[in-house]
Amino acid sequence: MHSIAVPLSTTDVSIFFNNCYAVWLGLTDYLVALELQMRICRAKKSGFETDVLLLLEHPPTITLGRNGKRRNLLASTEELATRGISLHEVDRGGDITFHGPGQLIGYPLLQLSEGERDVHRLMSNLEDSLIRLLARYGIQSGRTEHLTGVWTDEGKIAAMGIHISRWLTRHGFALNVNTDLSFYDLIIPCGIVGKKVASMENILAHRLDLQQIAQDYAGVFTQVFQRNISWLNRESLEDRLKEHETAHMV
Repeated sequence: MHSIAVPLSTTDVSIFFNNCYAVWLGLTDYLVALELQMRICRAKKSGFETDVLLLLEHPPTITLGRNGKRRNLLASTEELATRGISLHEVDRGGDITFHGPGQLIGYPLLQLSEGERDVHRLMSNLEDSLIRLLARYGIQSGRTEHLTGVWTDEGKIAAMGIHISRWLTRHGFALNVNTDLSFYDLIIPCGIVGKKVASMENILAHRLDLQQIAQDYAGVFTQVFQRNISWLNRESLEDRLKEHETAHMV
């Protein structure tokens, strides 16, 4: 059975380690978002102090992580092309997963402090943040032993995989909100045979506002990761990055 995290009470006290920009990108090509992640990481490695949480959705995309196995892709490259689905091999952890419209993607670009430098803790915090978000919508979820991600009685609802370099994180999670679950017929999700997938829409029996979900997630994120969130639009983030790059010749 799932182990369930209890949402934070109003008596919880947070100590914020760092400031963090939250940026809603909307529908963004996978490689465009990846390049933005890399750009932020380069800036942070040269002294850009503020962490960044990118929130977005992707066009239909399948990614293979570092541990990904081609045998878990059930469709031919021709079929993927016919359906307009891109395929990318990436350096995150985990196996194969799907990204697509109606799915909330979260990419936390965090410089972990000395007290946060624990990969298992990071993954647990990512899971916990999504469990708490789902609880706000009346969806009971939790962890499954020896498997990453977030699970419900209807199936796996969120996948995750990260990359860490010099304790700077990138990649993140994919939460099924209004996702067309038929896309998962093209893969063995995360390489786990016989496990179903779920979405918030199919559990609650109605569509949800993805941008509102993103906004609610940022509120949970600030508690779990102890970051002080401030919202930026993409143009403002670009301006801050350009200013830093000019000053530091990144």
